[in-house]
Amino acid sequence: MKFNSIKRFTIINLAIILLFGFNQIHAQTVKTIKTSSDSDNDAASKTKVIEKIVRDYLLKNPEIVREALQVLQIKEAKEKQELAAANLRKFEKEIFANPNSPSAGNSKAEVSIVAFFDYNCGYCKTSLPMLNELLAEDSSIRIVYKEYPILNQSSQLAAKAALAAQRQGKYLEFHNALVRVEQINEESIKTITTQLSLDYEKLQKDMNDEKINGYLVSNYKLASDLNIQGTPAYIVGSQIIPGAIDLNSMKTIIAEERAKISQDTNVGGN
Repeated sequence: MKFNSIKRFTIINLAIILLFGFNQIHAQTVKTIKTSSDSDNDAASKTKVIEKIVRDYLLKNPEIVREALQVLQIKEAKEKQELAAANLRKFEKEIFANPNSPSAGNSKAEVSIVAFFDYNCGYCKTSLPMLNELLAEDSSIRIVYKEYPILNQSSQLAAKAALAAQRQGKYLEFHNALVRVEQINEESIKTITTQLSLDYEKLQKDMNDEKINGYLVSNYKLASDLNIQGTPAYIVGSQIIPGAIDLNSMKTIIAEERAKISQDTNVGGN
């Protein structure tokens, strides 16, 4: 936690604590200050008196600190949710409708799932196959793939190869192969290319295209704007889900988003 965050945390906590115990603290403070000698009535002395009273009060009533922390956690969680919702609205086009982002499923889907991932991420390798199961079971959803190679150089290699394969109409096949491969390097890229009957020379040329590099840079910026700091991360409708998620949990979230859309439609129609 950075210094500014610690300072803000302390100030907010103290304010909440003072709020909870204000009546008791205030009565004790007035009584103490009134009985002090004239030489003790300067600002520094009053501050020390109040600090001691607050400290003694909290030591006698430690449950107030727990209550204050709970209030603070609820407040910060709400602020994060509101900020995430605002950012999703602000960057909606870049998230869901960037023509450079590979996608699969129903192009007219009401609910889209956006996946940020790195092919060298173990959690991604575990979680991403779930998207294929969703596509097989639900023909009314859409998956948007956001290459987000943040772990190492071979992650960059893999992302560029997958995006280059998109230009030969085989993104999803190449993507799935990369998720399954244990070690990503030039040899494994070439092997996948051969297995999928792609033009390897064209793939290499496209991998070095600045447009692909520029697209990856835009993904980094988008992730930063959305406060996505690791992989995998999913966006489902109006929700950002950090970390891996299983099939049933994803289905539950999709159902929630559909319910929201249905409710908004009914409200708008009335």
